[in-house]
Amino acid sequence: MTPVCSRRARRVAISLVCATIPWGVVNAQTKVERLSATDLFAMADRERAAGHVDAAATIYDALAKDPDDQVRAEARFRKGMMFADKHRYREAALAFQALLDEKPDALRVRLELANVLAQLGDEAGARRQLRQAEAGSLPPDVAATVQQFSRALRSTRRFGGSVELALAPDGNINRATDQRTLNTVIAPLTLSRDARAQSGLGVKATGSAFARLPLTSTLDLLPRVSGIANLYRAKQFDDISAQGLIGLEWRHGGDRWSPSIGASQRWFGGKPYVVSQTAAVSWLHPAGQRSQLLIGANASRVDYRLNDLQDGALINVSASYDRALTQKTGISIAATATRQTARDPGYSTWSEGATALSWLEAGKSTFVGSFGVTRLDGDKALFLFPKRRQEWLAEASAGVTLRQLAVHGFAPMLRIGYQRNWSTVGLYDFSRLSGDVGVVRAF
Repeated sequence: MTPVCSRRARRVAISLVCATIPWGVVNAQTKVERLSATDLFAMADRERAAGHVDAAATIYDALAKDPDDQVRAEARFRKGMMFADKHRYREAALAFQALLDEKPDALRVRLELANVLAQLGDEAGARRQLRQAEAGSLPPDVAATVQQFSRALRSTRRFGGSVELALAPDGNINRATDQRTLNTVIAPLTLSRDARAQSGLGVKATGSAFARLPLTSTLDLLPRVSGIANLYRAKQFDDISAQGLIGLEWRHGGDRWSPSIGASQRWFGGKPYVVSQTAAVSWLHPAGQRSQLLIGANASRVDYRLNDLQDGALINVSASYDRALTQKTGISIAATATRQTARDPGYSTWSEGATALSWLEAGKSTFVGSFGVTRLDGDKALFLFPKRRQEWLAEASAGVTLRQLAVHGFAPMLRIGYQRNWSTVGLYDFSRLSGDVGVVRAF
């Protein structure tokens, strides 16, 4: 049966198609009105074959508004494949994701999305799509192909990066106690206004960039930089961090080893706060068809510019396990342990924590929720305070990315978070409610 466009889709096609086809090819609106979906697909294919990619994409966009879900799916699939063939991978990924929002069981589309994400350098996203595909029921030959793709998967993009911009209302921008006085071994200590919890509306910006320089078929040189800035009207609370790493990435089967070295610096209130030099290593290992395991360790030498008594070493080990539950849902469980030493034993601490995260794709939106708990113990009591530092930190967050409103690869994002830190030292006892309203890259 020849598919016929709805009246609404034809009206869209009239304005879009006529705008992209030279005058004379379609010389009357009535001819366009009689076009079926098959005719429009054929017209788009001719434009594509002639190298008029944007004109073909416009026709596919018109067809993607048709009430027939099969017509919409075919239009988005053809558009995605066309952009992938032209190495316009970001636009291809958007088309494939829009199709999967309606048809999450479309296996071929999910595999094509994994492929273009790998081409974009988003290996984590590509592996997530493969795990989601394997969460369904795969025919044996398809399962073998997916496993082969998973083993061979590696980012091929030489350069890349990401960025997030947001307005960030925060009920406690300096993560400080709201108590006016603290008990000490000498006498009650009255805190200044700046030393107590402050609320404010800030601007939050995060970004990262990388370069992948092949050394051999299985070994790359991988320099990376990243940064985060929380800026407020009250400049004394500005918090900026930057990090640079250079390392190697070695692939062996499905595993990936990444040793690196680098340095980081943090500024608070416009002044240098802490500088550190770091050595790190991570191991990524596929754990079955739907899961992966990431284990990491790093050691840093830390120099606090405002207080030499805090100077020392920081050692951290972590492990996370990701699993796709279905083609729309997944979970991640992480554990971490940290040892910080300092010249003053009062600043030396042990801490252990665990975090659980889940995500859900619902329609054209992605929802993410997380909850974590961290336990901290100080070696000895700090000067002035009668008890050594012992703390429990609980953190929870929830957010949504609205892909249906994506523009040029960026999508609106809403996120809310809450922190509560219970401490035997009043200076560190605080609660914090914060939010982010901004945009992130959709891919």
